[in-house]
Amino acid sequence: FTGHVKLKGVMVMGEDDGTHPAEMRLFKNIPHMSFDDTAREAEQTFSLNRDPVGELEYPTKIARFSSVHHLSMHFPRNFGAETTKIFYIGLKGEWTEAQRHEVPVCTYEAAARPADHRLEHLSPQTRFIS
Repeated sequence: FTGHVKLKGVMVMGEDDGTHPAEMRLFKNIPHMSFDDTAREAEQTFSLNRDPVGELEYPTKIARFSSVHHLSMHFPRNFGAETTKIFYIGLKGEWTEAQRHEVPVCTYEAAARPADHRLEHLSPQTRFIS
């Protein structure tokens, strides 16, 4: 996502046959996730019902999905077909702009080096009074 999302619900629409997904696993904030990463424990797992019109909403645990900037979805099984077909995935929640704070690069001096701070009008000059 381009900001932070508080994910409140997910809708999945598929065919009314064996190709509809039967299980959905959600993973949050894992950029560049691969199928090898699906062996880890998901943030939340859903058992899905066949929903060819997209009316069913699956509520998420809001405490776990309160600050999502990357969402990965895994559909490990369907209702018995060789392939899984998904027509629509709907996400319900609230988006807020991401506050990205960059780390400033600063140089601090333990002791001032006069050569770095030479000013002409403050150059020491000696004058003798006679």
